[in-house]
Amino acid sequence: MALALLGSTALGAMTAQAANQEISWIYCGDKIDPIHEKYIKEWEGKNAGWSVKPEVVGWEQCQDKATTLAAAGTPVAMAYVGSRTLKEFAENDLIVPVPMSDDEKKSYYPGIVSTVTFDDTQWGVPIAFSTKALYWNKALFKQAGLDPEKPPQTWAEEIAFAKAIKEKTGIPGYGLPAKTFDNTMHQFMHWVYTNNGTIIDDKGNIKADSPEVLAALQAYKDITPYSVEGATAYEQNEIRAIFLDGKVGMIQAGSGAAYRLKDTKLEWGVAPLPLGPSAKGQGTLLITDSLAIFKGSGVEEKATEFAKFITSAGPQGEYELQGGAGLTPLRPSAQVDEFVKKEPFWKPFIDGIAYGGPEPLFKDYKGFQNSMIEMVQSVVTGKAEPADALKKAATDIEAFK
Repeated sequence: MALALLGSTALGAMTAQAANQEISWIYCGDKIDPIHEKYIKEWEGKNAGWSVKPEVVGWEQCQDKATTLAAAGTPVAMAYVGSRTLKEFAENDLIVPVPMSDDEKKSYYPGIVSTVTFDDTQWGVPIAFSTKALYWNKALFKQAGLDPEKPPQTWAEEIAFAKAIKEKTGIPGYGLPAKTFDNTMHQFMHWVYTNNGTIIDDKGNIKADSPEVLAALQAYKDITPYSVEGATAYEQNEIRAIFLDGKVGMIQAGSGAAYRLKDTKLEWGVAPLPLGPSAKGQGTLLITDSLAIFKGSGVEEKATEFAKFITSAGPQGEYELQGGAGLTPLRPSAQVDEFVKKEPFWKPFIDGIAYGGPEPLFKDYKGFQNSMIEMVQSVVTGKAEPADALKKAATDIEAFK
């Protein structure tokens, strides 16, 4: 009887353990999105004995917390991370691969899968995506003698229009951010990808010191005199605020700016990013955030299953098409077509995907990012010529790949 009781107790303990399997999730932001709450409950309902436990952590701390826990040997099952960090996590053996089938890869817009891929392996599941387009102030175009319904289509036009606005209205024609901030590098990459350039190829070769990238940096120098003064004092959201106040002619920004502009009296338009001389089509930097599955949690397989569920077409479509969040859809669909039909300003953000490129993946991403920011700042402040600044950056980032 004692043995029977002991066996019964052990069985009960095993059953209780099975009923309390958790997938811990470091969730960046101020609160859990209601759509994610909805689908967490749905998944738990279909997976008896499993629960998903999100821990909300502020944007500035969430990735550092996930990294610290993993490095200490006490990883969470899953974390929301910038896809740019996946290579660093993988090469430090902190995350597991998340392979995609051919059908899964084909479901995304072109280039999305490349944002989470290196060594022909996927290391995260995309959950958020952003692209950029050009916004212009129609009233300032009119004052400068420009056609308010015709935005620039090339860099040459963009620089000429910025010059006309500055000289004829006294207001900066373009908003170029160059603060020591991550989006300074992002903003420059939009110019790289609108000129068929790249920083590092899929084999890990540095390609920054190329005519295409040099042309982008030269264009930065050429537009600086007609941009906001003291560009190193501004990051992109601060530039956006100046545009919303009607104090700058053109900026490149995400879809979230359109929703803010609806609440202003500005006459504005949005168009694809202007193209450089080597462009083959509309381009933009493709930035994704991903769900990374950490090694050593003991629930890697189930966490991967949940990550793919919460980012599948249905839940993801609801999450990203709420409007105002600045998210570009990850996948084409009838739902997206209907959304664009309802909100036509969305079209340029999707059109730029075809010739867009991923955020470059480096083992030491911050080292790479800082080198690119230093390069941009040296040119816009006149401390270095584009060719010299680019050559230095190309040499420096070799060490970070």
